[in-house]
Amino acid sequence: MLDKAVLVLHTVAEHPCGLGELCARTGLPRATAHRLAVGLELHRLLSRDDDGRWRPGPGLNELATAVSDPLLDAASTVLPRLRDITGESIQLYRTEGSARVCVAAAEPPTGLRDTVLVGAHLPMDAGSGAKVLLAWADEKARPAVLGGACFSERTLAEVRRRGWAQSIAEREHGVASVSAPVRDSSGAVVAAVSVSGPVDRIGRRPGARWAADLLAAAEALRHRL
Repeated sequence: MLDKAVLVLHTVAEHPCGLGELCARTGLPRATAHRLAVGLELHRLLSRDDDGRWRPGPGLNELATAVSDPLLDAASTVLPRLRDITGESIQLYRTEGSARVCVAAAEPPTGLRDTVLVGAHLPMDAGSGAKVLLAWADEKARPAVLGGACFSERTLAEVRRRGWAQSIAEREHGVASVSAPVRDSSGAVVAAVSVSGPVDRIGRRPGARWAADLLAAAEALRHRL
């Protein structure tokens, strides 16, 4: 039952929804989904908007303030600095199961941007962030993703050699990005930091433009860890 409750939390975090949509997206029976959502609402982990849709509740923020995460602490300083240098959207991703999760972000105040919400789950089969996380993932975990990915093992080998990855309109039409691995003190890759924005502005070779600044930011994160 705990797994189902967590599934409801993640589903609502990705997009607010009513009971019918919650059932469709989770595959849970109507009675089960309703019972879990109401229970989570009772504990303030979910709340409802004016249209009756469930959305993340204030209890989640209260729990989050009690959690100390060295990576997120480091990101709070490094990501805004990288955003100011590039003028583009910045994201920090971690692997979670078969997806990558945006755990921190910094957005430019104005202009067209590639907004990825904190908490959003993105697929591992497209995008520069996915390439970075997969390139240094356990070899046993890669074949299942590569079968349906828009890149190959050869691409990942090139990412490891070069030290960064780029993508052009892989995850979303019109969006380009470049990503680099973030390592902990032991040298293990624990996250991917990304710069993303419109292809028309960033260009079709975002790595040539931003890789050096991105690698410097990744190194700053490693030092703070």
